[in-house]
Amino acid sequence: MARDKSSPSTGAQTGEVESTEGFSGAISSVAANGASAASGEAAIEIKNLVKRYRNMITREWVNAVNDISLEVKQGEIFGFLGPNGAGKTTTIKALLGLIFPDSGVVKVLGQAPGNNEIKARISYLPESPYFYEHMSAKEIINFYASLFGLDPRERSKRADYLIDLVGLASAGNKPLRAFSKGMLQRVGIAQSLINDPKVLFFDEPTSGLDPIAHRDIRDLILHLRTEGRTLFLSSHQLSDVELVCDRVSILYRGKIRKMGRVDELVIGGNVEILVMGLDPTPTVTAELTALGAKLEQSGRDTLIIGKADIESKNALIDLIRRYKAQLIAVTPTRRTLEDIFIETVREGEVEAGEATKFAEASTAEALEVK
Repeated sequence: MARDKSSPSTGAQTGEVESTEGFSGAISSVAANGASAASGEAAIEIKNLVKRYRNMITREWVNAVNDISLEVKQGEIFGFLGPNGAGKTTTIKALLGLIFPDSGVVKVLGQAPGNNEIKARISYLPESPYFYEHMSAKEIINFYASLFGLDPRERSKRADYLIDLVGLASAGNKPLRAFSKGMLQRVGIAQSLINDPKVLFFDEPTSGLDPIAHRDIRDLILHLRTEGRTLFLSSHQLSDVELVCDRVSILYRGKIRKMGRVDELVIGGNVEILVMGLDPTPTVTAELTALGAKLEQSGRDTLIIGKADIESKNALIDLIRRYKAQLIAVTPTRRTLEDIFIETVREGEVEAGEATKFAEASTAEALEVK
């Protein structure tokens, strides 16, 4: 696994090389259709996970992860979302076997993550992977492959394949100090695939990348899913998560506040009804308000925005017909994952109120592991 180092030195540097290589047409085609290879078997299981830390200032115990449960199917891309301090990193560390739960059960591929056999079948890509900058991409992949015990011939073949897979074939022999952040991220993905893992944990894989690199990394993530791999993705890039993830959970203050399929979550809660010939009299406006709707007038056209549930929608259509207006279109609105994320976090903030003692339970300077 690459060593995580949140340092500016891992980003773009003076004289950095830019790669113009994209991914193969096959990967782009896979990304376009986004077909899921998820099976019914669980790759990741979390049941009633609790992990506590002690605040070094007050000496009180804080639940960084507070009784969360979820299951990720094999071949699924699962988005694990939440604001800073929500408990995401703590959960991932528990799944990697780097820390141990205070209570609850964590399994990866059916076994405890500390099991050496399981460790050989998983991989982790930190937000800012750090590599020896004097080495080339091929050299660094060969180096990590040697740690897995691969023979020299297999190491060389594997390195060439992975460097080509992530679009760095023409830059594979250049020193990493000349790489942009996006190129370093591609090296990190190649390094995470050396052991042919069944489950990958990606932490902010597209953070700080330019739009082309964003798209390429997203395409590669989708390609990995078609190979039957499971991806557990933690990211603040919600537009990327919305495009690649099958399901997501939103964590806030150590608790899962929302979880579900992305395509179901983004279905809008409103409907837009376009009509012609509806006179917005005070009576009509009052009736629409009573139904929880509002209207926008443009000449003879009126746009009514109301609730999308069947009962409310039918009531609005009945009103339109009763006033003998012409119904032009009925269009359900679509929310973004960002809208859902903000809404969920705001609800959590309201629920927590002023009684919450610690704003960020996982602040490194304030906490120590139990």
